[in-house]
Amino acid sequence: MKGLVIKNTGSWYTVRTDDGQDVESKVKGNFRLRGIRSTNAIAVGDRVDIEINKEGTAFITEIEERRNYIIRRASNLSKQSHIIAANLDQAMLIVTVNYPITTTIFIDRFLATAEAYRVPVKIVFNKVDRFHGTEKDTMEKMIRLYTSIGYPCSRLCARSGEGMEELRADLKDKITLLSGHSGVGKSTIINKLVPDVHLRTGDISEYHNKGMHTTTFSEMIPLPEGGYLIDTPGIKGFGTIEMETEEISHYFPEIFKYADGCRFNNCTHRHEPGCAVLKALDQHLISPSRYKSYLNILKDKEGSKYREEY
Repeated sequence: MKGLVIKNTGSWYTVRTDDGQDVESKVKGNFRLRGIRSTNAIAVGDRVDIEINKEGTAFITEIEERRNYIIRRASNLSKQSHIIAANLDQAMLIVTVNYPITTTIFIDRFLATAEAYRVPVKIVFNKVDRFHGTEKDTMEKMIRLYTSIGYPCSRLCARSGEGMEELRADLKDKITLLSGHSGVGKSTIINKLVPDVHLRTGDISEYHNKGMHTTTFSEMIPLPEGGYLIDTPGIKGFGTIEMETEEISHYFPEIFKYADGCRFNNCTHRHEPGCAVLKALDQHLISPSRYKSYLNILKDKEGSKYREEY
C-alpha cells in the first residue's frame, strides 16, 4: 500500500495512504541498514510503501526516489545528517531582524543547502511592525541584498495580518517547507493560515533574545486553498553536509557568476592569484556578508565539528 508521510514524531511516522487512511507506521529494521547516514531514514513529504499488520499499525518497507529534499548536519554528530523534509515545491525561510536575531550566516547556509538540492526559497521578514530606526534600515538592506541575488523577499506581520494575503497566494497548491529559528513566528503564521490547527505559540527568552521551541515534531498541514505546509521544529544552527569543497561556490549564485573568470579552475576564492571573485569582492559586486558565509561553510569542510548557533 502506498502513501505520504505527513508526520514524524521520532520513532513513529503517520502515513496518509492513497485511499485516505492515516496509519501509524514504523521503519522496518533492515531498512536502516542501507547506508543512509542520517538520524532519520524517512522524512515528512516522503512517498512510501507500507505493510499494515493485524494491530492496525504498519511497517514502512520502501521509499520512493525523492525529487529533492532539505538536509542539515545533525546537531551533535558531525558525520550524520538530518533530513528536514522531502519532495518540496518551495521553502519559505521566516526571518526576523530582531526578537530573535536571524544572522546572515544562518540565512546563507539555508540558501546554499536549498540551492544544492534544487529547492526554490522565498525569504519572509516577519514582525515588521516591531522594527524602527536602525533595525528597519538593516531589514531593508537585507531585502535589497537578497532580492539582487535572485531570492524573492516579502514583509509580514503575522499578528496583524499585514502581508498574509500575498503569502496565501504564494502557498496555494504547493508543498512548502516553513523554516527558521524558534521564535520567528512560524506557529503564529500557520494559525492565521489554518485557524483550526491551533498550534501553540511561544515567547522569546528576554535574557538570550532567542525563541523557545513550541513545535517538537515535523508535520504536513493541509491548506484550505490547496497545498501543504510542512511545519518543523525551530532550528538553532544550520550545519551544511554533503557539499564538496569545489562545489560550495556553485551554491552562491553571485560567486558562481564571477568564478568563471578565475585563472585557475580549482580556485577556492581565498588567496589565489587571478581570482575574479576576490576582484568582484573588492569592487563591491559581491556582498562581504555573503563572502563571509561562503568562507564559513568552507570551514565546515576542514573538519571543525559544527556546534555554533548561527
